[in-house]
Amino acid sequence: MKAKQNVLCAGAVVAGALVVTPLLADKLPKSGEGAKPSTTEAVKESSEPGQKVAIAPPKPITEEIRKGLAYLAKVQNKDGGWGQGGGWRLGRKGGGRVNPAQAEDRSDVGNTCIAMLSILRFGADLRTGQYAENLRKGADFLMTHIEKNGQDDSLFVTHVRDTQLQSKIGRYVDTFLAAQMLAELKGMMLTPEAEKRRSDLLDKVIVKIGKHQQDNGAIKGNGGWASVLSQGLCSRGLNAARLAGAKVTDEMLEKDANQNAEGIDIDKATITAVAGAPSSAGVNLYTQSSKLRGLQENWVVNKRRRIGLDAVVASQDASQEQKEAAKQELKKIDAADKAKNAALGAVEKSLKDQRFVNGFGNNGGEEFLSYMNLSESLRAKGGKVWADWDKKIGDTINHAQNEDGSWSGHHCITGRNFCTAGALLTLMADRAPVPQPEPGDKTAVSKVAK
Repeated sequence: MKAKQNVLCAGAVVAGALVVTPLLADKLPKSGEGAKPSTTEAVKESSEPGQKVAIAPPKPITEEIRKGLAYLAKVQNKDGGWGQGGGWRLGRKGGGRVNPAQAEDRSDVGNTCIAMLSILRFGADLRTGQYAENLRKGADFLMTHIEKNGQDDSLFVTHVRDTQLQSKIGRYVDTFLAAQMLAELKGMMLTPEAEKRRSDLLDKVIVKIGKHQQDNGAIKGNGGWASVLSQGLCSRGLNAARLAGAKVTDEMLEKDANQNAEGIDIDKATITAVAGAPSSAGVNLYTQSSKLRGLQENWVVNKRRRIGLDAVVASQDASQEQKEAAKQELKKIDAADKAKNAALGAVEKSLKDQRFVNGFGNNGGEEFLSYMNLSESLRAKGGKVWADWDKKIGDTINHAQNEDGSWSGHHCITGRNFCTAGALLTLMADRAPVPQPEPGDKTAVSKVAK
């Protein structure tokens, strides 16, 4: 059975009552140094919704990671942002490629966001520690840049054009990364005024995405050589923003999840290309890693929703109509879980094929991004598949590190900043925040009773 359209939903209104649960993201160590891993609890796949299962602590920070982070801190621009870190650009007004010697390495939103994400995974924050100032400057660059350049009705949040990211993985990649970054900064800002600024900007970015989202879940005009990768980043941004309390509608998440389920055969656990879908450049690694990560993110949202919906079904105060509405939403969640599990099964089979793992054939930024998606998704699953993959990809990435601590791309996205951040995020996938299932919105039953 193939995954069907209109079966996935990340939010529900039951007889006029919004059933959600709050975000209490379990951030990993906030020492500012990142060297002390601690045992945590994480959402694991289980027949018991809401169950917390202990997982192994994250690995200690390695010398390779430290060198990579030091490199990123060193190349941060004076304005607080990060640029490509060298490499070609497209010439303006339809021109060809401009070589590195002639290309201005301006700070841009996309590279700034992914550099900041890698520093956050280290365990740094905006207050204290080795990289606090880097993060503060980066956050101010990001918010100031969006305030100046994201006020029109377009999906752009930046005036910087012709970057490798935009050309290769999607015209609006900066916008999607901004959504995730602004969501992950929740609760970290130094003042209430700064927190409100962050929250307001996140809502504005989400509104932009909603205006350009098509009925099939794809983003209108988001062309690129392998735009499926930025579509995956859009999925991550939308779900992270929803968990952070931003104004992401149920419809937006349903459309996005449905496009991730397209091409997934639930019975066979396979993923095939679909006509009209975002481009994959013919590289299965890009498609499978992006779809799996998007469905994994949606699963976290739905894990929380299930708790509130189950409470409605069990409530003596809810009407039969309300109970039936909740049951229909639960069916959608079940279908979403099946699509995610099928995607996971497809990836597990594909990992046995080295040609799949090689992606385009050698490492570009697209490969590092795909490896990050796979690592974070497999980490949520745990077990032998995760352990084997983590060791294999860790050894591969460490071996490819440059002497100065950076990583380079050898095709398409070649800029060292994006490749370095992508490599670091893969190596620190076991330090990504894992939202916990919570008891649910305890007011949900009383709301529907009214």
